[in-house]
Amino acid sequence: MSVIPDNIHPEFDKMLTRADKELLLKQRGLVVWLYGLSGSGKSTLARALEQSLHQKGFLTQILDGDNIRSGLNNNLGFSDEDRQENLRRIAEVAKLFLNAGMITITSFITPREAFREAAAGIIGKEDFLDVYVHCSFDTCEERDVKGLYAKAKAGKIPHFTGRDSSFEEPANPGLLIDTDKLEIEESLELLLKEVLPRITSPS
Repeated sequence: MSVIPDNIHPEFDKMLTRADKELLLKQRGLVVWLYGLSGSGKSTLARALEQSLHQKGFLTQILDGDNIRSGLNNNLGFSDEDRQENLRRIAEVAKLFLNAGMITITSFITPREAFREAAAGIIGKEDFLDVYVHCSFDTCEERDVKGLYAKAKAGKIPHFTGRDSSFEEPANPGLLIDTDKLEIEESLELLLKEVLPRITSPS
């Protein structure tokens, strides 16, 4: 657990509240945490959700794995320690967007149950919807949208999740979407059923 140095003095109580911003935006903030193997469809589903919510008048922000690792977290690798720090920073950023009243959609492998619990702890479980985008390793390897599975098979990507580094199946996800069986439209419909009641401000 980190300790705040004596020369740091947070003053959150003097700022506008999350409720003030949600009232302005006419929505409730939420973090939708999509996780699963590379190639499972997380990013595709995140973009579809963002498009749908935008069309309905909601303000959103996507945090995507590749984008974050090319900027904010470009100094981190793929060891368990670096993955943990990567996700900790993302959770803190998502919390900032949440406190601004926004719907934040994240798309990260998040391979360990402990990582998911830590993210939920930072954000707050009442504002955290964990969505397991399930797809078998074989199907993801067959899709290989980014060519990562071929590179991993050739030994060019160390610590590749599902091959060299394990992925822990969630015991009780908030929502499970099986992209082995469902098309994107069906997956989006399931997701919207969970998300919309949580972000709609009472009239």
